[in-house]
Amino acid sequence: MTARVSQLLARFKLDRSGFSLDVDLDLPARGVTALFGHSGSGKTTLLRCIAGLERAPDGQLSLNGEVWQDSSTFLPTHKRPIGYVFQEASLFSHLSARGNLEYGMKRSAKALDRAALDHIIELLGIESLLDRRPDQLSGGERQRVGIARALAVKPRLLLMDEPLAALDLARKQEILPYLERLHEELDIPVLYVSHAPDEVARLADYIVVMRDGRAVAAGPLTETLARLDLPIHLGEDAGVVLDAVVAERDAQWQLARATFADNAGVWVRDGGHAIGHPVRVRILARDVSLAITRHSGTSIQNILPGVVMELGNDTHPALALVKINVGGAALVARLTRRSAHDLNLTPGQIVYAQIKAVALIG
Repeated sequence: MTARVSQLLARFKLDRSGFSLDVDLDLPARGVTALFGHSGSGKTTLLRCIAGLERAPDGQLSLNGEVWQDSSTFLPTHKRPIGYVFQEASLFSHLSARGNLEYGMKRSAKALDRAALDHIIELLGIESLLDRRPDQLSGGERQRVGIARALAVKPRLLLMDEPLAALDLARKQEILPYLERLHEELDIPVLYVSHAPDEVARLADYIVVMRDGRAVAAGPLTETLARLDLPIHLGEDAGVVLDAVVAERDAQWQLARATFADNAGVWVRDGGHAIGHPVRVRILARDVSLAITRHSGTSIQNILPGVVMELGNDTHPALALVKINVGGAALVARLTRRSAHDLNLTPGQIVYAQIKAVALIG
């Protein structure tokens, strides 16, 4: 197999009773790739094939040009330089958190050195937990130790199979900031299986949408969510996620302005981030309306000029999705088809996007 440098190539076909997997993926070798889809869509099976836990005949897998599996090669799981984080931390109950980390390091000939391990411990905030046993830790704390153990073997690929699924909302909100810190620091690819929209919107750089064992869409998160040929619903609705920066703050009204693309910006609730801090904003299609002239005397604070790029179908024949270029970034608006007709919307037309709600997600 010919592999391209700085890529994770994964091609698998697997048929078994009641389910088939058929994927051909070319993924970035850095950042977080979310494998997203409903239960039974094939996310975990794909992850197990990549880990070598499930053997797909004629499968192909390489990372940065190094072949792990092809027609003549099959590296067993223990020889693949991976870290694997499951839904449950599965720590050894008789060992302390420190003992669990040390056990992980012993099984790797290329484990982290002490300074690198200390850095991971600091990033995950588990310094005070090292002498505790698993039964003395909360679910979120156990999972953070489990992630540290997976990283202690110095993997070249980190696989995470719904690592927050077993946690309640409070524990989930506790651990997400630590995952964001890892996202910023790790220089290896992370495959993150999830069916939780908030996790994907907050953590992913790239997304693979799985359905019935196939990848129906794959690409950078911001671009893929803005596609109209295959509207992707992260949860309750279609919409986009934009990488932005906190540009200014209105202390009187507890608001902050997050700018993206060519200095376009939206006012959001002030999350306390410093000026210049990177954030993500999520704008749902249902919260964007369009006008062909700019209105005044309205409660909507975020009104941005843009250009219609494309019109597409929504899930109901009465509705349409409209993709708009706003300062170089793509927004998606949901309109009734009658509204789109009355406005005579066509590609290239200048419009004003009236954004009723913006969620700050990171």
